[in-house]
Amino acid sequence: MGETTGGGGWRRAGFAGAAIGVLAAGAAAGVAVERLTVGRSVRQKARLALDATGPYGTLRGTPGRALADDGTVLAYETDGTDGAGGTGAADGTGAADGARVVDGAGEAGRTGAAEGSGEAGRTGAAEGSGEAPVTVVFSHGFCLSQDSWHYQREALRGRVRTVFWDQRGHGRSARGPEEPVTIDRLGRDLKAVIDAAAPEGPLVLVGHSMGGMTVMALADRHPELIRDRVVGVALIGTSAGRLEEVSYGLPLAGVNAVRRVLPGVLRALGSQAELVEKGRRATADLFAGLVKKYSFASKDVDPAVVRFAERMIESVPVDVVAAFYPAFGAHDKLAALAAFRDLPALALAGDQDLVTPASHTEAIAEALPGSRLVVVPDAGHLVMLERPGAVTDALTALLARAGEGPDNG
Repeated sequence: MGETTGGGGWRRAGFAGAAIGVLAAGAAAGVAVERLTVGRSVRQKARLALDATGPYGTLRGTPGRALADDGTVLAYETDGTDGAGGTGAADGTGAADGARVVDGAGEAGRTGAAEGSGEAGRTGAAEGSGEAPVTVVFSHGFCLSQDSWHYQREALRGRVRTVFWDQRGHGRSARGPEEPVTIDRLGRDLKAVIDAAAPEGPLVLVGHSMGGMTVMALADRHPELIRDRVVGVALIGTSAGRLEEVSYGLPLAGVNAVRRVLPGVLRALGSQAELVEKGRRATADLFAGLVKKYSFASKDVDPAVVRFAERMIESVPVDVVAAFYPAFGAHDKLAALAAFRDLPALALAGDQDLVTPASHTEAIAEALPGSRLVVVPDAGHLVMLERPGAVTDALTALLARAGEGPDNG
């Protein structure tokens, strides 16, 4: 390894780090301060503002630990309905964000779905479980953590019981022995979290990006759980498959060439994680600019928010990135969506999402005739941070349609 510490080695490490940054953005979309478009002093102020006093990521609940079936410890937190009241949509925009909303089955179809599996289904679940309250379980995306739901957690706090958990290798959860990591494995992890944090009562499942894929994998493996306990589902900025067709806004031929060699490159980089992490830090400005492209669409995002999400991405080790990457190309859960066909459902995406394009969300909505499709304008992959009011309002409406929401009496 002696040669890798010279100038050429550091340059290779820098390029490798930049490549991993792009991968993280492309697979899950992290966010970063606009270092390529604003001055250094402004960037430093944004960092200091968040690092010293920023509220993002500071919301904490009652901690718990779930044990996956391979022995991996998964961290989760619960917020009950007896805590501090929610503050509402954090940016106060809500429908003013101009989201395009489509009810897949029309009002009659939506009412039927709600009656068939919302209020009635909820009542059955509650009767069979000692009137346990509804629990909303949030699953985050790749290279993020449970804190990526900051705005929604703030808005729902004290109004409905919630569970936020960290996927294996992310946040406070352990990495586990299984590599590469599959989406099916993540579905089994979600089942372990539900068994530990919400063993009875009705459930609403919410997933962003990889988290949405995790929810689909749960449905694929445990359709009986969906049938007996789930009263609503929200799939945000995610895909049911065919991710190999996504070009990330780049020429498809070039993207396909990268895909052919990337698995081998990632295996090599994963074996030299320490060196790559140094290169990743050394090329931080390039990393940030590229990640920004795959995260936000608007120009008015709070710099403290982008710094917050940048820190989430930076916290995920490069070998974890490498372990997860193959799962996305293999992901195909379109058939699993059938488990949600009779439930109140939300399919939401930013209209300029380059990672999981809105067309993938539209395909999910087509597979769920009773779903509500929401396309948020001027928003990218991290729509829940970029347009939090639109996402929170759509989730609140879903809870109400399921007969479980804070607006349902």
